[in-house]
Amino acid sequence: MPGRVHIVALLLLAALLAALPGCGSKRTDNAAPQKAEAKPSAASAVEGAMCKEHGVLEALCTKCNPKLAPVFQAKGDWCKEHELPASICPICHPERGGKPAADVTSDGAPADGTKVKLKTKDTARLAGILTAKAVERQGGGGIPVTARIVYDALKVAEINARAPGVVRQLHVDVGAEVKKGAPLAVIDSADVGADRSRLASALSRLKIAEENLKREEQLEREGLASRKSVLAAQQELDAARAERASLAASLAVVGASAGGSGGYTLTTPLAGIVTQRKATVGRLVGVEETLFEVVDVSSMWAELDVPETDLPAVSVKQPVVVEVDGVAGRELKGAITYVAPAIDPATRTAKARVPLANADGALRANMFGRARILAPARAAVMVPRAAVQRARTVKLVFVRLAEDQFEARRVEIGATEGDLVEVTKGVRPGEEVATEGSFLLKTETLKESIGAGCCGED
Repeated sequence: MPGRVHIVALLLLAALLAALPGCGSKRTDNAAPQKAEAKPSAASAVEGAMCKEHGVLEALCTKCNPKLAPVFQAKGDWCKEHELPASICPICHPERGGKPAADVTSDGAPADGTKVKLKTKDTARLAGILTAKAVERQGGGGIPVTARIVYDALKVAEINARAPGVVRQLHVDVGAEVKKGAPLAVIDSADVGADRSRLASALSRLKIAEENLKREEQLEREGLASRKSVLAAQQELDAARAERASLAASLAVVGASAGGSGGYTLTTPLAGIVTQRKATVGRLVGVEETLFEVVDVSSMWAELDVPETDLPAVSVKQPVVVEVDGVAGRELKGAITYVAPAIDPATRTAKARVPLANADGALRANMFGRARILAPARAAVMVPRAAVQRARTVKLVFVRLAEDQFEARRVEIGATEGDLVEVTKGVRPGEEVATEGSFLLKTETLKESIGAGCCGED
């Protein structure tokens, strides 16, 4: 009968549990026999005491109860590396807390390891169930991460007023394409007007100082002036030159010439697109507020959210392939130029940056997408896309154990590569997985006959 092997295994496990003392307890040959206890149910096993030394349920700890090990090994539920049942190994599956799932159908999907026993060995062929081997690839689909498109921070200009004043004229609006040095607005400024007046005065003072020095030097040669008067004239000339240079530099900063009125023209320091304009005609503006934002969008950045567990395999110069939701059917290639030294405490991810060419302007800030960080040293298990079935909120792959038996494995999906998809857990290289016809197997596992981890197909 279907499932008979599993019932025998469960009875054997129950018998061993009843015969063995609690995990970590000591028992001598002279100890008085204890009263037999009722066979523990699945729920009571999950709620039982924990083995503090090994981090699993006392009733299932194979290190304290070595006689349990053959039972789990016979079922294929065994972690050789840590010598514990694979299903509750706290190192391989820390999310389970050393306990099996008490309610395997709480999420509406079959439990991991649920088996489908076909009526005959020929049933799979008659049902059209085909299989393919899971393959291992170095690099595989890469490390899958989420991505967000942002501006290249080195090509963003936030332009404010160079001196307080009133906006008298606007040359551009949002969306305008501008070249480097193009005028954005004209601003009247009393400070600029005052600087121009002072500069004119400084130029006059400089001219007089130059003429005075020449006269004093001539008088000294004729013996009619002292050396002291010549040095005083030289000092006055140096002061006039310094004042002129300071005022000229001040006007150059605001982009104003020496002549003209008290207005100046605000220009852009780089070529790009005007993405913000806060200036309006007649508005009084100060030097602290941003009036225009100009962005060169010929290149953009992709910001990647790299999970903490994948950070050891991520480094600068590593190649990345980015797919953006708003640019369908296109793969953008780049390389990591920066990996953040800090992890976001809320998401447990670190930011990585990838510059991307954007000559056609298809990429826009705040677009979302997916990226694959290619890691040549990382092995990935790949299966055909048709092998992955969705059961409620869970993804399943059915692994062939025998000609007439399949096992449901809960898997997590990574990146895709053509018709192959990366399985980050649940399937080992070389295992045969059901492709065509796997939907029929999923239907069988969702029947109400699921209970002990096995269901039969008539």
